Amino acid sequence: MGELVIISTSTSARSGTRYRGGRRAQAAVLCCGLLLSAPAVATAATPAAAHAQAQYEERGRGTLVSSEKLYTLATPQAVAAELGAAGFQDDTVRHGVVAYRLVYRTVDAHGRPITASGLFVLPLNSPGRLQAVSFAHGTGSHKDDSPSMQRAKFVSAPVIAHAAAGAAAVAPDYLGMGKGPGLHPWMDIDSETTASLDMLRAARAFAPRTGHALKREVMVTGFSQGASAALGLGRALEAGADRWFRLGALAPVSGAYDFGGIELSALLEGRLEPKSSVLYAAYTLVAFNRLHHIYDSPREVFRAPYDSTVEALFDGAHTGEQLMRGTPGTVDELLTEHGRELLTHPTGPLAKALRATDAVCTDWAPRAPVRLYMSTGDEQAVTENTEHCQAALLRNGVDAPVVDLGEVDYHGSRHLGSNVAATSSIVRWFGGLRQQ
Repeated sequence: MGELVIISTSTSARSGTRYRGGRRAQAAVLCCGLLLSAPAVATAATPAAAHAQAQYEERGRGTLVSSEKLYTLATPQAVAAELGAAGFQDDTVRHGVVAYRLVYRTVDAHGRPITASGLFVLPLNSPGRLQAVSFAHGTGSHKDDSPSMQRAKFVSAPVIAHAAAGAAAVAPDYLGMGKGPGLHPWMDIDSETTASLDMLRAARAFAPRTGHALKREVMVTGFSQGASAALGLGRALEAGADRWFRLGALAPVSGAYDFGGIELSALLEGRLEPKSSVLYAAYTLVAFNRLHHIYDSPREVFRAPYDSTVEALFDGAHTGEQLMRGTPGTVDELLTEHGRELLTHPTGPLAKALRATDAVCTDWAPRAPVRLYMSTGDEQAVTENTEHCQAALLRNGVDAPVVDLGEVDYHGSRHLGSNVAATSSIVRWFGGLRQQ
């Protein structure tokens, strides 16, 4: 979910609290957020984590393949101009920044060696040890719809904002995006997690070349598709998947956390923006079929003439504008009866895959502080997703406050607006935690 580039135990007693914008509300967030949980601590690795670590070492996961300096924004004023050009606020900027593209070794969705890329942004005039912030971006259709491939854009602005506040900002492009080969396995939490974790490892390996080192605790955030990816990374870090990094805090934004239930139901019931529904329905069937073989022929799920064209639109070479032109205006025009039934009542491999996608809030209990960010009236990721995640975490003993950003807007989208509005709030929250 996200920008289609078409434009533990908690100690908090405030279950279900929703915070809204404004200075007074922001102060409440900064105050009460400190009650969420005890600070994250190093935990003993489970047998599964030890096995994952052994595989990582054996396959060279996280090994840096290449690095490229992309640009320098030498002053806070230059950063502010960059963020402003992307439509983001500049109220947390304290440093100039320097940005790099890293290419690194990881594994694909089947565990086979592959390479991926990502954006690594460092604050200027801030030498020594830095805390990493990992940002997972929203959905894109083209390989260039990724942080390391765009500048002064929606997809890279949060990374720059975190670095300009003094963090080492790390943003995976995901598999098949950026400079990575192959097709992107959209909404596949396992590969989003490995790509994110291995990007952190590559950043740690590269940092000494710039006079920096990365601290153990990682602040993790992500928007839309990246919200689920952020939860996947946080879960892996707390399970001991890496010998160095530990989860420091978690701040997902506007995720489709119950993608196979709440989100697909809203899509099929017409409760999402119509064109977004078409694109997400198409992407779901195409992407999940590539990994899990849920149909034999596209004509089983897509109506003519789209049965002969839709799969090619999601090859990483087509832009959001091309997707807009190449798809119909409604889900009914896109899907056959079988295609709609498959999304309404998933069975077999699709149901199994969706259970894994939807487990990001249900099968673990974060010990690190967690906040869930959302926007009232989100037209792409319905807010019931966030309520579902909050309730699931609460059942596991974690009281994660929901930060309601209100009726924010970015180019006519409240969904995209939530990423803009959340960025400054999360930068401030993470910064306050770093100072403790």
